[in-house]
Amino acid sequence: MSHLLKHRWRSAALLAGAGFLLLARPLSAATASAGASPSPKPAALPASSPAPSPAANDPALFAAGVPTNSGPATAGSAPPSTDFATNLLRRLVQRGILSQADADDLTKKAQDDAATARAQSQADAGAAAQAMAAQIAQHQADMTPPPPSDDEVRVPYIPQVVKDEMTEQIKHDVLAQAQEQHWAAPNAIPEWVPRVRLTGDIRTRYEGAFLEQGNDNTGAFPNFNAINTGSPFDTTGNLFSPQYNVDQNRTQFRLRARVGAEVDLLNGWTAGIRIATGQTDSPVSENQTIGLASGGQGGDFAKYSIWLDRAFLKYEIGGTPEQDFTFTIGRMDNPFFSTPLIWANDLGFDGVVAQGHYQVLKGVVPFLTAGAFPVFNTDFNFATNQPAKYISSDKYLFAGQLGTTWNIDKDFNLKVAGSYYHFYNIEGKLSAPFVPLSTSDQGSTDDTRPAFAQNGNTYFPIRNIVPTAQNNFGTIDQFQYYGLATPFHELAFTGQLNYDHFSPFRVSLTGEYVKNVAFDATKMNAIAVNNRAANSATGVLGGFDGGNTAWIMTLRVGKPALEKLGDWSFSAGYRYVETDAVVDGFNDSDFGFPLTGTNLKGYTITGSLALGSNVWLGLQFFSAESIVGAPYKSDILQIDLNGKF
Repeated sequence: MSHLLKHRWRSAALLAGAGFLLLARPLSAATASAGASPSPKPAALPASSPAPSPAANDPALFAAGVPTNSGPATAGSAPPSTDFATNLLRRLVQRGILSQADADDLTKKAQDDAATARAQSQADAGAAAQAMAAQIAQHQADMTPPPPSDDEVRVPYIPQVVKDEMTEQIKHDVLAQAQEQHWAAPNAIPEWVPRVRLTGDIRTRYEGAFLEQGNDNTGAFPNFNAINTGSPFDTTGNLFSPQYNVDQNRTQFRLRARVGAEVDLLNGWTAGIRIATGQTDSPVSENQTIGLASGGQGGDFAKYSIWLDRAFLKYEIGGTPEQDFTFTIGRMDNPFFSTPLIWANDLGFDGVVAQGHYQVLKGVVPFLTAGAFPVFNTDFNFATNQPAKYISSDKYLFAGQLGTTWNIDKDFNLKVAGSYYHFYNIEGKLSAPFVPLSTSDQGSTDDTRPAFAQNGNTYFPIRNIVPTAQNNFGTIDQFQYYGLATPFHELAFTGQLNYDHFSPFRVSLTGEYVKNVAFDATKMNAIAVNNRAANSATGVLGGFDGGNTAWIMTLRVGKPALEKLGDWSFSAGYRYVETDAVVDGFNDSDFGFPLTGTNLKGYTITGSLALGSNVWLGLQFFSAESIVGAPYKSDILQIDLNGKF
């Protein structure tokens, strides 16, 4: 490279000198005209100049600024060259500034310098290539670690540029696969995922039952549910019938867990399912008493049963607060606007129901609910131990409710409804006359007894047992079941008034009144075995003392829903439930425990405090006592820790 620069500086010096000579020649001519003797005129170039060398007009030499005419040139014979330096030297010879020998010498030296520069350039390029090859080889050697020794673990070093390239390639491959398989591309989450809504809750509870020591523990509280769900009771035997505990306090720890899902089936259809705990298949409670060994489960850390609690299909159109219609079939939540006076909070309904509401005036939205629900279906092979079968005694609930919501103003909101609950075949029926010789013999109306009951309703014996010599004329083997003594056609009125002036806090007053319009006290008096006044001193059976009405009032203050830490609510209420106002198998399972159901009066106090957005602490206190019959009083304290998702 230095030779090339030296050559270029030499060419520039020659050109500068030639230019100086050209400028000097006119000056000499001017001097001659002033008296100096003129210079001799140069001789003309020979007519036959040698042919230019093969290097003439070489583009490489031309680009380097080197004359390419290697031999002497004549003025008249050599054609003009495309090389500027060659033409310049030729003109200098023609004008006598340079001799032909000097021009030839300059040309030869320029050619030699160009050859030397080319050789040096090629050498420099080769050296650079070798240096680059050496760098590449060293880089590859750096990336290839030496083999580790037996006691050494080596981790190859990967340059950051290679890491970045690998990351981009992996990202590209993963996204391509995700888009192809529709599992991670934008808006390509599996289409069913947004249509599934999972829900669940867990409640742990401490429960203390504090029973009045003055309660009658002489056999005044037979457990009709235990009799009807087991072997028939021999009324002539020497043993007490199954009895409730009414005098010994108990402490229990209870658990309730539920998990459910609702799936949007599109086109207005929804499917729902839920499973829940429960120590029995009781319709009114999903509580599992921890440590209780019952029905082959629980106790000694044994596992607990899980029950199918909800399973339904629902069709809905509208879906707005002003207009909506739904049709549901299966096992569902309570579809009626009601209180625990008639329906327990955990109760599920089996059957079919239609619900609708439609706004007729601004803020006035009437609603209608109507449904049919199988309560009991007769065993297909009843009676199982006889070749001739008995007629079916299926039981149903037919129910309708008409009501309205009314947004009176910004502070007041009212909801009222009237309901009619018609139980078909819910009452017991007297059997055809027969003589049961063992507890396994079946009467023709055995299936009319309740499959589940709590306490309080009036019962009568449903087996018409004929006194014969086989039963010692009625003095032995009187195996008896019991059925409800009255039909139940319940007319109910329910209302709730909300006051939101202190929003987000609300004051609510809720009330419900119900009357069993099918009740006939005269007929009840003739057949009832319980809910009677005390016998007279002469032993005459006391008269029937039950009733057919019930009511409840509850005042609630606080947040309508516990949504964040510190939210709270408080309520206090009073209820009065006569013996046969409602079916005791379906209402509140906490008030009056263990004699829950009917024939109870008393008050309730509850409070809730949010410990987070989905966790809250609850406290309930129930104080109840019997209305008629033997004295009974219980106080129940419950402390709950709840969580939901």
